[in-house]
Amino acid sequence: MTTNTILLLLLSLLIAGSLSFFQYFYKAKTKSKVNLVLAFLRFLSIFGILLLLINPIMSRKTLETIKTPLPIVVDNSSSIVGLKANETALELYKKLSQNKELQDKFDIQSYQFGNEFEQSEKFDFKGTQTNLDEVAKNLKSIYKNTIFPTVLITDGNQTSGNDFVYSFDANNNVYPMVVGDTTTFLDLKVSQLNVNKYAFQKNKFPVEVFLNYSGNKSITANFSISQGNSVLSKQKVSFSSSKKSIVLSVLLPAEKVGLQVFKATISPKEKEKNTYNNTKNFAVEIIDQKTNIAIVSAINHPDIGAMKRAIESNAQRKVTIVKPNSINSLQDYNVLILYQPTNEFKLVFEKNKLAGINTFIVTGNSTDFNFLNQQQSNLVFKMSSQKEDYLAEFNSQFNLFAIENIGFENFPPLQNPFGTVTTNVSVSKLLSSKIRNIDTNAPLLAFSENQGKRSAFLLGENLWKWRLQSHVDQQSFDKFDVFVDKIIQFLASNDSKKSLVVNHESFYNSGESIEISAQYFNKNYEFDEKARLTISVTNTKTKQTKNYDLLKGNNSFKVNLNGLSAGGYDFSVKELNSKTSHSGHFEILDFDIEKQFVNPDVEKLNQLAVQTQGKLHYPNQVEALIQSLLENENYKAVQKEIVSKNPLIDWVWLLVLIAISLASEWFVRKYNGML
Repeated sequence: MTTNTILLLLLSLLIAGSLSFFQYFYKAKTKSKVNLVLAFLRFLSIFGILLLLINPIMSRKTLETIKTPLPIVVDNSSSIVGLKANETALELYKKLSQNKELQDKFDIQSYQFGNEFEQSEKFDFKGTQTNLDEVAKNLKSIYKNTIFPTVLITDGNQTSGNDFVYSFDANNNVYPMVVGDTTTFLDLKVSQLNVNKYAFQKNKFPVEVFLNYSGNKSITANFSISQGNSVLSKQKVSFSSSKKSIVLSVLLPAEKVGLQVFKATISPKEKEKNTYNNTKNFAVEIIDQKTNIAIVSAINHPDIGAMKRAIESNAQRKVTIVKPNSINSLQDYNVLILYQPTNEFKLVFEKNKLAGINTFIVTGNSTDFNFLNQQQSNLVFKMSSQKEDYLAEFNSQFNLFAIENIGFENFPPLQNPFGTVTTNVSVSKLLSSKIRNIDTNAPLLAFSENQGKRSAFLLGENLWKWRLQSHVDQQSFDKFDVFVDKIIQFLASNDSKKSLVVNHESFYNSGESIEISAQYFNKNYEFDEKARLTISVTNTKTKQTKNYDLLKGNNSFKVNLNGLSAGGYDFSVKELNSKTSHSGHFEILDFDIEKQFVNPDVEKLNQLAVQTQGKLHYPNQVEALIQSLLENENYKAVQKEIVSKNPLIDWVWLLVLIAISLASEWFVRKYNGML
């Protein structure tokens, strides 16, 4: 307490004592023992009230020792078991985490990584992916603005994520502990295979294969691609100590329509330690038609190139860019994208009234809105000459097709003339527009379906900035390109509305996320949130059936089927109330990426150690690592002075005491006839 507080407390004692003395002794007509009791009660009441007003604070200083954190991160992926290093990894973890001297110097915290990064002291080595880049990101987030060392017990074989060497903070030392046999074994593997998901019937599709060799002597092997019992391609390949990799390009015939599964195999004449990585399965869906899209524009704009690239990321789509006055026949196209239409598009609109092709209209600063009002009735534009920037707001109730929010609210604004846009009843808004976070209640991206004809409207130019921003956010164009592809898919189909719509891939790789989504619509074609959807999945070979419930998301129902073994599966999605059902088929390809390795990646781990000024260690050097951490003067415990201030009194109990003393004084005075 401060000196002023002590003086106030002494003054309060004096005031309370003086008033009590004045009331019951100096001014009292008669003096008795009752006066002494009453004076004491009055003293308590007055002193308690003054205490409440002063509210004295007690300050206490304590010293807290803060140790440097030492995260011990263990690779929990199945590749550790494949390299027969799981027991070694556990032994290393125990030696480090249970070392008394390390515990005294550091705040030891244990983590594991595989499919996910999480805090753990138990490890089962069953992870199906290895992502060291995710480890770096999480450690930066957990220990922000802290200097600390990291012990990484791993084989260094990363299967997903960005290159981890430069992901870790260069100011924080990383000490990789390499587990797994580093002895070089003869090993051939199909390391990578590139092929399009789709091919067209009666054409040939390319397959690019990367073959790798680990060994020191010259060898030859046979490489083949087969389908069932038929060998479609076969050739000899040679490797040596100076020729460790080969890239092959093979053309395969697309004969049968539907999902076709192939197998790429390399067969050496010598015995290998690991033969699992000699084979890689892949699948291609053979289709017999292609969607042709025309982007009609009278101007040059970056949006046109961005749309073309996004649409053609799906091999089923082909985009042609044409001028409005150079289209001879619309019958060559399935979808028309009319970019910023003006009076020059008059002939295109007139031809399309007869052709009835679905359109995607994109407006901007060069659009003639009076002309556009004359050519369609879905939207009515009353626009000025002033330019405006429009931000996007996602409508989670949109139900024409399943679409996820890919971060539209964070995308740069689109530019369009300022004005009002009114819609008719048949228009559904996927994105609404905002001006500086003020809702306009106008559409930014809208769709309509009327008498079998479908239309889409994007009210703003600079869509190319959205694609770039999506790449910045996701490190990939994939999500944006899928978003554009869903728009084209909606416009390319004139099928009648279905009450149950199911979305799934034709094939998945083992270890990937296997997700199936579905939407159920009521008779008014509104998304039914109360629907009860189940899925029955049957292995076509074993005939074993599993049943799952689909869980409701924002605008769809989803189920995750992770854990299914490789093979073909038939499935049926049912809505239990209406008995509506949808059947389909998908393949899970046998591919365990964690079984592709015969050695730890010592080179990468050593690069990481050098980059962070740490040091790479082997299992027999664990004592040297412990000693190095103990002797490192950069990691010292810090004593922090903590000043805590607490009230000297508990005001609730003091109020109770004041109330009791006042009540007691009143009863004593009443009992003795002093009132």
